[in-house]
Amino acid sequence: MRACVFLLLFANVVLAERPNIILVLTDDQGIGDVGIHGNDKIRTPTIDEFAKDGIQMTRFYVEPVCAPTRAALMTGRYHYRTGVIHTSRGGAKMAGDEKTIAEYLNEVGYQTAIFGKWHLGDNYPMRPQDQGFTETLVHRSGGIGQTPDKPNSYFEPWLWQNGRKIRAQGYCTDIFFDAAIEFIENNASKSFFVYLPLNAPHTPLEIADRYVANYRAMGLNETTAKVYGMIENIDDNFDRLLKRLDSLGLRENTVVIFMTDNGAQQARFNAKMRGRKSHTYEGGIRVPFFLQWPERLPLPNKYETPTAHIDLLPTLLEMAEYQGVVPHALDGRSFFHMLQTRKPVPSDRSLVFQVHRGLQPRPFQNSAVVSQRYKLVGYPGTFGKEALQLDPADPKLELYDLKYDPTEQDNIATEKPEIVKKLTADYREWFASVQSSRKFRTGTIHIGNPAENPTHLCRYQDATYENGKPRHWQVKIERAGRYRISVNTTDRVGGRIHVNFNDEEKSRPVLPGGNAATFSLPAGEGTLDVWFVADGKQRVVVTNNSPKDDVTLALLN
Repeated sequence: MRACVFLLLFANVVLAERPNIILVLTDDQGIGDVGIHGNDKIRTPTIDEFAKDGIQMTRFYVEPVCAPTRAALMTGRYHYRTGVIHTSRGGAKMAGDEKTIAEYLNEVGYQTAIFGKWHLGDNYPMRPQDQGFTETLVHRSGGIGQTPDKPNSYFEPWLWQNGRKIRAQGYCTDIFFDAAIEFIENNASKSFFVYLPLNAPHTPLEIADRYVANYRAMGLNETTAKVYGMIENIDDNFDRLLKRLDSLGLRENTVVIFMTDNGAQQARFNAKMRGRKSHTYEGGIRVPFFLQWPERLPLPNKYETPTAHIDLLPTLLEMAEYQGVVPHALDGRSFFHMLQTRKPVPSDRSLVFQVHRGLQPRPFQNSAVVSQRYKLVGYPGTFGKEALQLDPADPKLELYDLKYDPTEQDNIATEKPEIVKKLTADYREWFASVQSSRKFRTGTIHIGNPAENPTHLCRYQDATYENGKPRHWQVKIERAGRYRISVNTTDRVGGRIHVNFNDEEKSRPVLPGGNAATFSLPAGEGTLDVWFVADGKQRVVVTNNSPKDDVTLALLN
């Protein structure tokens, strides 16, 4: 990776005061889940008015699932460069040496905070407090109620506040907005960056009945009624946030962004777009993106230039006049100048999107290449097919002319072979480039660091999976010493705990009723597996989304 210096593209722009920045990111809210996009059932008056009075990026793209989008937003880099491959089973761990927007803004005096869903690693050095956020209130894993956060609920949830587990009071979305507003109030005289990555309206669909009743009365199915109720609650909270900014006199010089992380999870109104979450059709990767900065961008406008998650970091850095060191080359481009001049420029680049299950990305699987006019789709609808038979030399491709066919109904690949050839070449160049960054290696969990002791290892979320089964964790043991190791098991009988570090295996007995033993571990980096076997039984590998067989290691000396 080459170090470089971030230079403003337009040095004549001098800001009197750095703006505050608030980024609201919702989870699984699709392109059609706002009233302004033609949905006459959902109630989103605040979001709709915010969009009408501000800037609408009508072709803003993200990845088809959440953790990859979040990695790109935080770094300005394609997620495959960061160590993030997909959303679970070892694929959602961003490397600790990635530099996030919070770390950049810290360097120029911003107070930084996150309230909601991180989903880029629950262990040191990948947690938000390790990646530049000075105030944190988050849930773990990919969602409230998923391991390692089981059992949990959207009401009175267990959350992690500045590294400490707490029982919060109220509904999760209300809690996160309450915390954000309090943080803003406490830092009103300073520059601040607030990241509000909500977990709603992601499943489980939990929301107060008063938000659902109106949609049931419309005859909508229960799933859609609950999703719309969760989004209406987001809209109410967004209204509270904007009004508090107004009352504090902060609205004019605050960049406020509302966007979502991928397409809708379930089938419902989708603004005529094809596909949804996990798909690389427009309905899976094209999302609402609305922005306001009244002091510098006072007039409403719409832009059809293709922009993406990777572009947000360089745009915000330019807005904040950041001129420091960027340790990794960015993939994104700032679109701040376009917003200032109000002169959209046709894109001269190809944006590439790809995510699928498995820790080894394969060429063209569940991919898309987006240019100003055309879009190439590779092996569509294959997100979950780890055993897919594909031919990288002659891949299955579809081509769409988004100017005349934005709903992707007419595959013109055979009619435009020269366009297919060009976008295919762009894809191959992109794939080789992102592969060269880390060879698709995910982030490494550090054990024995004072920043996190004990260390909890979630098997489903963070272990390296091969052929559908967890094999080990990729770790770095920073300090040799004695570790008390416990395994989350329901077997309260005698047995042995086994520890395998870099193919060196040892075991120790566990008395009936216990689940822990003490081991001496060497310092080093490699693979670690830990498991419990009851006396007289064979090892059973747990593969489901369960906390069973999760492991905790505590350094004793």
